[in-house]
Amino acid sequence: MVLSRFWLVIFISSIIFIVFSLFTANTYTIDYVLNGKKDDPILISEKFAEQLPAFIKDSIKKAPDQTMNINRDTLNADTTYVYKNKTVKIYSGVQKSDGLLPTCKSTLLDLIIPLIAYLAFFCGLMELLIISGASGKLAKGLSPVFVKVFPSIPKNHPSISYMTLNFAANFLGLDSAATPFGLKAMESLQEINPDKDKASDAQIMFMCLHASGLTLIATSIIGYRAAANASNPADVMLPCIITSFIGTIAAFLIVGIKQKINFKSASLVLVLITLIAGIIGLLMYVNHLDLIGKNYFTSNLSALILIGIIAFTLIFSFFNEKKFTAASTTVFDSFVVGANNGVKTGVTIFPYVLGMLVAISLFRNSGLFEIISNWIAFIFSKMGVNKQITDALPVALLRPFSSAGSRGFLIDSMNTFGADSLTARLSSIFQCSAESTFYVIAVYFGSVNIKNTRYALGTMLLVDLICVITAIFVATWFF
Repeated sequence: MVLSRFWLVIFISSIIFIVFSLFTANTYTIDYVLNGKKDDPILISEKFAEQLPAFIKDSIKKAPDQTMNINRDTLNADTTYVYKNKTVKIYSGVQKSDGLLPTCKSTLLDLIIPLIAYLAFFCGLMELLIISGASGKLAKGLSPVFVKVFPSIPKNHPSISYMTLNFAANFLGLDSAATPFGLKAMESLQEINPDKDKASDAQIMFMCLHASGLTLIATSIIGYRAAANASNPADVMLPCIITSFIGTIAAFLIVGIKQKINFKSASLVLVLITLIAGIIGLLMYVNHLDLIGKNYFTSNLSALILIGIIAFTLIFSFFNEKKFTAASTTVFDSFVVGANNGVKTGVTIFPYVLGMLVAISLFRNSGLFEIISNWIAFIFSKMGVNKQITDALPVALLRPFSSAGSRGFLIDSMNTFGADSLTARLSSIFQCSAESTFYVIAVYFGSVNIKNTRYALGTMLLVDLICVITAIFVATWFF
């Protein structure tokens, strides 16, 4: 319900602002909102050649292709004059995001089709884990802890193993594996949900913990920083872990208080202490490595563990082939059945993802996001906040809406201010320490057709805010 209203507000307000800009002459054309592509130049005016200053008119006519670029100043994009059929079209600035129609196309080709492929493969593996009995053993071993965090889940329920694999994949930065495991967990939790249209307590707790984004190996962030020639690409690793860990603890406490979870449980406290000790141990190990050692460690650990999971699944299934025979199937046929279910899940979530990404496209191209972010940066600057911090805020503001959009701001901040600047490092922490909240809501709740997400969205946005505040303090402390 909340998500639906928010989606409508974004859509309607963006359209109103676009139309208003056109009729107040602030915008020359709105075609780019529908058909334009990210980073395309924006048409701001069209004039007869005689209306232009003489030096511009003469320069255009002398140019071989009758096109001329003029840099207005060091802060703005080039202004381009294109002469054709007695008129000159003037372009300035670049488009912030793909238009509505290219977004529809890219959502299918660049997002959903690859996602369906990941879902097919990992759901096929999940089917092998189920029939071989591996998921049941994992659920049985972790039940004493999970029943404390998820009191409504029966002991040894299959969802426990799915959630465990999802958390582990997230922790190791394996996004392609985390999503299929997470969607399988949501499907399993939906089976014991008494109200199929409303999110259960267990689903909300799982979603908030998942979206808090606890990550040990920020592989993609390190890669972006290395490409930008950072002196030590992995120097944001510890701040990212601290920020995302605080976000995860905040999500657990906020939802736990709401759901009246017993925080004094001995098993729960023991697991938290073990988790903290494990993270500290890994950090101490990574911290003593030199630059090449850190790059080698971060590049290979996640991949090795993913290959290990795949190898374990196949080997365990091979040694338990009798269970497949008893179920009147084979290992390969079971994999195919699971993969087919993954494809169906991908098709189910496509409309939810499409609707959300199209709304975000309109929101960004309308100029509303830029106005809001500029005002927030202005307010922070008047409060005496360091300009290097306010320059990183666009990444934090866009992260809940679009991972690709915030990633663009991250790369731009490294190119503009330098990879080793506070702005670039803080932007990296913002990008790493949280999930794309609205995308996650659309994908996970959409996969099980839940209409009422209850307090999930509000909690996730609150955790995002906590991560932003934490990131600012941690980045200032470290850098």
